[in-house]
Amino acid sequence: MSPARIAAVIAEAEPDIIALQELDVRRIRSGGVDQGEEVARELGFSFVHFHPALRVLEEEYGDAILTSRPSRIVKAGALPGLPSRPRLEPRGALWAAVQIDGAEVNVINTHLGLRRLERWLQAQMLMSDEWLGSEACRSPVVLTGDFNSFPRGRVYGLLSGRLRDAHLIGSTMGRPSATFPSQWPVFRIDHMFVSDDVEVVSARTHRSETSALASDHLPLVADLRLPETDREASASRGLPERLQA
Repeated sequence: MSPARIAAVIAEAEPDIIALQELDVRRIRSGGVDQGEEVARELGFSFVHFHPALRVLEEEYGDAILTSRPSRIVKAGALPGLPSRPRLEPRGALWAAVQIDGAEVNVINTHLGLRRLERWLQAQMLMSDEWLGSEACRSPVVLTGDFNSFPRGRVYGLLSGRLRDAHLIGSTMGRPSATFPSQWPVFRIDHMFVSDDVEVVSARTHRSETSALASDHLPLVADLRLPETDREASASRGLPERLQA
C-alpha cells in the first residue's frame, strides 16, 4: 500500500471521516512508516485513531479512523477468533465519537475474518453490549468496514437487522455495486450500516484511474445527513457529511 496513492484516491472523494483497514505501522515490509499518519498528513487531517489487530514486537497492523473533525476513541479491541484455528489473522474493531456541528456520531470501523464461523462470532460480538448494544453507543451510529460477507450472508443479515445498509438505500447506480476486487469488482463485501435517524443522501463505490491501483478494494463513499437538534438545526440542513470506508 502506498500512503500517497491512497491519500490521492481519498482526496478525490473529499470525505469528512475515513475508515481504513489493513494499515501497517512500523512494519519492515512497508518501510517502517506509520501508514495512517502518512495518509492523514497527505490529507491535512488532524485526528488519527488506530487499533492494532496484530502486534509483533514493534510492528503493528490494523484499522484506523481518520477525520478533520474533533473526535475521541470510545473503544478499541479484539474480536473473537476460532479457538481451533489459533493461527488465523487476528481481527478487531475501532469505535470513535466524532463531533459534527456540536453533536457526536458514533463511528465503528472493523475488518472481519475469512471463515464463516469466525465472522459469525465476530458479528455477534459487535452486536453485544460491548459494542452496538452498549448504552454509550447512542444514535447516530455508523458501522463500516470490510465484512468479508455477501449481502445474502448470515453476518450481513444479522447486522442489517439492527442497522440499515447505506449502500443499498443510497445507491446512485440503481443498485449497489461490487467493491472487490478493485480491478474487476464482482463481490460486495464492504458495507456501511447506519442507524434509523441517519439520512442516506447517496452512496457509491468510487472508481477512478487510480482507485483500482491504490487498493484491492474499491472505496465505498456515502453522503450522510445527521439528525437535527435544536442547537444545530440550521447547520444540519446544509451539506451532508461524507464518510468513506
